[in-house]
Amino acid sequence: MQTMMGFGRPTKTVIQTAFVVEDLAAALHYYTRTLNIGPFFTLPHRTAPGRIYRGMESLTESSLAMGFVGNMQIELIQQHDDAPSLFKEAVEAEGYGFHHYGVVHDDVEAVLPAYYGEGYELVGSTPVPTGGTVVFLQSPDPVHRGYLELIPYTEAMDEMFTRYWQAAQGWDGTDPVRDFG
Repeated sequence: MQTMMGFGRPTKTVIQTAFVVEDLAAALHYYTRTLNIGPFFTLPHRTAPGRIYRGMESLTESSLAMGFVGNMQIELIQQHDDAPSLFKEAVEAEGYGFHHYGVVHDDVEAVLPAYYGEGYELVGSTPVPTGGTVVFLQSPDPVHRGYLELIPYTEAMDEMFTRYWQAAQGWDGTDPVRDFG
């Protein structure tokens, strides 16, 4: 089964490219002013209860922002502490920059065995406000830098991402940083 989402992308495809940044405000300025991508919707200083990193709970505090360029969502993430996390792991291994691709699946749990069968390793998971839990996997191939995030399709997720995508259509640069709500 493949569901077409309101922002023009089907499930089972990459819908998101994410980056870990040192300074979210500076990154937002660059993306909105220099690259003319926006608007971005921010969720500041979030601690996600239930976030798991390499088998242990990770109560790291992070902020994130989401915006669209075309039908691709851009996610920017800043970690505010030194707690162990997949964000900190990526920065220590590769520096700031690319972190993961996000792929939406109608049923994340159903597709996990296929990924495990290809050698992917579970790195972490996080419950999300739109329902379900995202899962982060690491490729067995060292050529593939970064992680793969499996995002559960829910109507709430589709509605929220579609709203962000609609805001980007014809965006004129005003109100570049908005509340996640």
